[in-house]
Amino acid sequence: MFAIPEQFSNATKANFESQFAIFSSLTSKAFEGMEKLVELNLTAAKASLEESSITTRQLLSAKDPQEFFSLTAAQAQPTAEKAMSYSRQVAAIAAGTQAEFTKAAEEQIAETNRKVISLVDEVTKNAPAGSENVVSIIKATIGNANAGYEQFSKTAKQAAETIEANVGAAVNQFTQAAQNAVPKAGKK
Repeated sequence: MFAIPEQFSNATKANFESQFAIFSSLTSKAFEGMEKLVELNLTAAKASLEESSITTRQLLSAKDPQEFFSLTAAQAQPTAEKAMSYSRQVAAIAAGTQAEFTKAAEEQIAETNRKVISLVDEVTKNAPAGSENVVSIIKATIGNANAGYEQFSKTAKQAAETIEANVGAAVNQFTQAAQNAVPKAGKK
């Protein structure tokens, strides 16, 4: 009879450990994503400074206004392409980090569910006679909670896929618009 409180105490401890593990895992994934984003921004800033310096020298060496405007128009398409590349890389980092978050969370939640079900099974073995209805209610509640989580997880994945597709479509539309605008700017 005294084993049940001890089992719940052990389960509570395991639950806290599991929550700490998921928090640590998600924090680690967040820092990895931020590191990638910082690295991308530093690389982009360095390249931008170097290119700006070269472009400025070229523009200052222009002999007449026509050459100046010609050089300016020639820079529009490469600049737009670099902006699109940067946007794609940011989107890829965000999508990768989100996928890692989802994977880590799903693994930890599956492990926690396994432990809870194991605890319930162990406790119900020692349940007194006549408590079958309570045991079945507890098991049904756990089953319903798991089903709800699975539905939530599926919905969250669909939402993430939709957002990723919309971002990709927006980047493609912006790329096409930029490519169409560059030749028009060069003709003026």
